[in-house]
Amino acid sequence: MATPHDLHFQEFEQAAELLSADPGASTLSAAASNTASTAAGGEDVRLEVSEDEEDQEESSELLAGQKAAGSFWTFEYYQSFFNVDTAQVLDRVKGSVMPLPGRNFIKNHLRSNPDLYGPFWICVTLVFSVVISGNLSTFLSEMENPSYHFRPQFHRAVTIAAVVIFMYAWLVPVALWGFLTWRQGAERQIGGYSFLETVCVYGYSLFIYIPTSVLWIIPFEWLRWTLILVAMGISGSVLVLTFWPVVRGDTKLMSVATVVTIVVLHTLLAVGCKMYFFHTAIHVPTTTPSPHPLHISLTTTSH
Repeated sequence: MATPHDLHFQEFEQAAELLSADPGASTLSAAASNTASTAAGGEDVRLEVSEDEEDQEESSELLAGQKAAGSFWTFEYYQSFFNVDTAQVLDRVKGSVMPLPGRNFIKNHLRSNPDLYGPFWICVTLVFSVVISGNLSTFLSEMENPSYHFRPQFHRAVTIAAVVIFMYAWLVPVALWGFLTWRQGAERQIGGYSFLETVCVYGYSLFIYIPTSVLWIIPFEWLRWTLILVAMGISGSVLVLTFWPVVRGDTKLMSVATVVTIVVLHTLLAVGCKMYFFHTAIHVPTTTPSPHPLHISLTTTSH
């Protein structure tokens, strides 16, 4: 009569032979497949798992893994970039126009959930506000000139404004993020900002220029330049307060140079938009040319 030890040894040999013949086969442990509990009548009850249940478990694990990984070409991959509500967007807009010392825009407003929804619509709105306000400003400044015929430069202006604003809002953050990554090194990236966070900060920092461009319609140069200085001070403070904690760990010269570059590029965008779309025409009074004097020669005749 075979002992329980012999039965376990035979089961182990059968499992080894099965695995050697088919490495992908799955086996149940002896304790799980052959464990019997003695009932009241002394009968053995065997615990078995059906093949359908095993297939369902494997399919659910496979689907869960695909969902967690995500693909670069799927819609779900980009959906997370726009996963914000109205309250979050308004809070970030408020933070971009009210910079406070010691408050970091990324840590206090993004909260590890940067988005592209706000920056995209801010850039689109800024393009149309600059173009429309610029056309209205030109019309108001030339309204008293009888020889001027107003022709709105809409299509060409929209193209130029869109190229300039979107290039600034995307290429400058790309360059800054790449530079900071290179300067900090891989071992110091834990405390740095991601690419999406950098783009998000630049996008929201442009919001202050939307109401500013509308106020540029007022045909007073001193008021326009004052508004430029105020807007640059507010938006530039958002960028400086956000990126200074990251760059201050570098050398003093490189830290100052990085911050100055950020401010200069931001200034060039504001001044360039003002000079191109809101230039004031200077009317030179035309003078009517006086007729040439008549030269009268008197001839005398001698008799």
